[in-house]
Amino acid sequence: MVNKIWAFLIVSGITVCIINGHADLINKEILSSGKQTLDMVLQLFPVIALWLGIMNIANKSGLLNKLTIVLKPILYKLFPEIPKNHPSLKYISSNIIANVFGLGNVATPFGLKAMKELQELNNNSEVASKSMITFLVLNTSGLTLIPTTIISLRIMHKSISPTMIVLPCIIATFCSTLGGLIMNSILARRCNNK
Repeated sequence: MVNKIWAFLIVSGITVCIINGHADLINKEILSSGKQTLDMVLQLFPVIALWLGIMNIANKSGLLNKLTIVLKPILYKLFPEIPKNHPSLKYISSNIIANVFGLGNVATPFGLKAMKELQELNNNSEVASKSMITFLVLNTSGLTLIPTTIISLRIMHKSISPTMIVLPCIIATFCSTLGGLIMNSILARRCNNK
């Protein structure tokens, strides 16, 4: 579905440019956006590589296991269906920690591993389990305390105060996480009552 939306946007944008007599802008934008994208990737790569390395070191040193222990009381409340000390809890907590530091790109591999582990607990492979849905809500809302990637982008684009967004980001992600979990709980109860 998303592919169709992107295809529609691209085709309609090119069509409008041609109709308005600005076909030369198409090539110019394609070439300049490619350069901008490459510049952005090259500037963001060191930040992402650094944090991936730190998360890998934290994993191998046992720090993630210790942070998982700190998060376990919360995780047990959010995911009562998951057996205690199941591997998915480690991946879920790693995903949460990466999101807290604003590293959505770093959180993605942990999220995929968590979903794989949660799928093994799921009796019906055709339908997402309650734990999978709760994790998806938690991951998507992504409570963030330090929006590292956004701060990096603001620095890259020469923002006067790149860290000015920290407090609004904390408030917005807290509200989205809380709202998502509340809605998830309400909908889960409604489905269980049917």
